Amino acid sequence: MKTPFRLFIALLALATLARAQTAPSGQSPIIPLDARQEARLAWFRQARLGMFIHWGLYAIPAGQWPGRTSTSRAEWIMLQENIPSAEYEKLAPQFDPVKFDAKAWVAVAKAAGMKYIVVTAKHHDGFSMFATKQTDYNIVDATPFKRDPLKELAAACHDAGIMFCVYYSIADWHYPDSPAQYSQLARNPITDEKIPNRGFHGAPNPAADVKKYDAYMRAQVRELLTNYGPVGLVWFDGGGSYRLPNRAEILEADQMAAMIHELQPGTLINNRLGVAADYGTPEQRIPNASSVEPFEVCMTLNKHWGYNRFDHDWKNPAVVVRNIADIVSKGGNYLLNVGPTAEGVIPPEAVAILQQVGAWTSLNAEAIYGAGGTPFGAELGGDDWRCTTQRGRLYFHLLKWPDGKFTVPGLANKVIKAYFLADPAHTPVAATADGHGTTFALPAQPPAALAPVLCVEIEGSVKPASAKGKLDTTKDTAS
Repeated sequence: MKTPFRLFIALLALATLARAQTAPSGQSPIIPLDARQEARLAWFRQARLGMFIHWGLYAIPAGQWPGRTSTSRAEWIMLQENIPSAEYEKLAPQFDPVKFDAKAWVAVAKAAGMKYIVVTAKHHDGFSMFATKQTDYNIVDATPFKRDPLKELAAACHDAGIMFCVYYSIADWHYPDSPAQYSQLARNPITDEKIPNRGFHGAPNPAADVKKYDAYMRAQVRELLTNYGPVGLVWFDGGGSYRLPNRAEILEADQMAAMIHELQPGTLINNRLGVAADYGTPEQRIPNASSVEPFEVCMTLNKHWGYNRFDHDWKNPAVVVRNIADIVSKGGNYLLNVGPTAEGVIPPEAVAILQQVGAWTSLNAEAIYGAGGTPFGAELGGDDWRCTTQRGRLYFHLLKWPDGKFTVPGLANKVIKAYFLADPAHTPVAATADGHGTTFALPAQPPAALAPVLCVEIEGSVKPASAKGKLDTTKDTAS
């Protein structure tokens, strides 16, 4: 018997409420999507790949504060080294990224196959990387650079057909009305290192007025949504740091969300603001199961978000490609981070990796952009393959090259044609079906070095396998 639509919605709402009641404070549940959200998400679901950019004053120490022994620091160095605001502020007059070229950054992203860019407008250190009238602690007023890199990036993105997006930290270790008790960081999300200095602020103010800070944040986000053209999404962060049951109320998050949608109705909001969100943000991990909820895995290309000159532990292109296939097969997006230097240069190691990734995304574009998730269940394929879909087509990303044949258990649909996307001639691959599935006869050597994609055109639609487990986007901390 079919469930009446209204009853279905009511049951879904109750399930959502149950999740909301048990979700940790820093992550918001994804409510059942309404028509406006679905419209906002259209470009996001099509894009699949984005570039995260963490850039700020922390690129100057680049991992190590003068006189300190640790070399594992990056964008959290102010907190991790317990640096007072008066000392940290001295970085601003040194910040002169003369090699910054917005068009070059966007070109790197576009060549890698990225469809959107998310750049740090303000990180936890409180320094604004854009022209703001709310504080002179910003890149235009406080540095010799005197330029607004976000204005230049927005223009370059719009010219290149890349969606421009901004990151904004709720936590602020510098602003005088951001109380220290609202900046409680329990651990470093990269190293899992415990941070003893909870409640950190570079200049603690016993008379801090959080309402003034709320107004300050809204004024800055208003500037970002007014002065930079279309903004695809606002990527809030720092919410996971607040251990308060009524954090959303204290931070007036509903007013922030209402203002955003008043200024730009199409702008997405992630799940770190404290109000109902458009999509989830699992950090440094890929969910185990497919999801009907929109989500975006954010991940570093090495071990840090911001630039660390000591960090040479780069992901190789094969790992990045594998991650893309895995994430898209589960219905998600992949937001891959780079941390530019204090001179404004994306590290050459990162560029080299992204160039190889771009060669793969270019060959296999139809299996990535706008592609749906696997119909077989996320667990099928193991370490060997992943499947993405378009109407009438299955795309098998072969992460390990099979020995002469590749079998898809349970695939009973008639195969119209099978071929590799990396083969410009689309030479047919023979397919044989039996009671156990369909087997494809493969050549001895793969047609591409990185995860060849076998496109299988079929009759009818494959019935989705029931996914085991459910996507959980509530256990992440601030990047």
